[in-house]
Amino acid sequence: MKLPLVPTIIVTVAIAVMIALGVWQLQRKAEKEALLDRYERAIDLPTIAWPETPDTDLLYRRATGFCIEPTSWRATAGQNREGEVGWQHIAACRAGGGEGPGMQAVMGWSRSPESPGGWEGGEVSGIITLDADHGLRLVSEDPAPGLAAVARPSAADIPNNHLLYAIQWFFFALAAGVIYVLALRRRLRG
Repeated sequence: MKLPLVPTIIVTVAIAVMIALGVWQLQRKAEKEALLDRYERAIDLPTIAWPETPDTDLLYRRATGFCIEPTSWRATAGQNREGEVGWQHIAACRAGGGEGPGMQAVMGWSRSPESPGGWEGGEVSGIITLDADHGLRLVSEDPAPGLAAVARPSAADIPNNHLLYAIQWFFFALAAGVIYVLALRRRLRG
């Protein structure tokens, strides 16, 4: 039996690529585990001042910043410390000398997305987390008046799905090989 050259090359290359992607996902799994471990240890490091420029190396560190005044509020979905779903309220603050990116401070939780009133700024102590729009945010340990405490950020909430992705790629490679062998057998019978 003579194998068809072009289809065999295409399937072989595809299987090799899928296996390489599976191996890459296994490497990513190890990298992600190291990153999550670093985040878990960060909570025990000494408290730092709110950084003037966003630095993801500071994620999950305890920090203290000063909100000169909230310039605006926004609400995003979130949970309180009891696990209830609602809205976390984030104040965009003028910080430091009033220059630079300022500070995004999660000041509490409520059932309503309506902006809270009454908090006019001050010292904020909490944990640094990612903010999709602004790089970093500070999740306040103590809520602003009229709000409940937000669920404490935890690196344990970050998924590490790389093992599942690797299994998928290896399965796809196996499936491609089985399908190709079945196609060759059918061709032989014909």
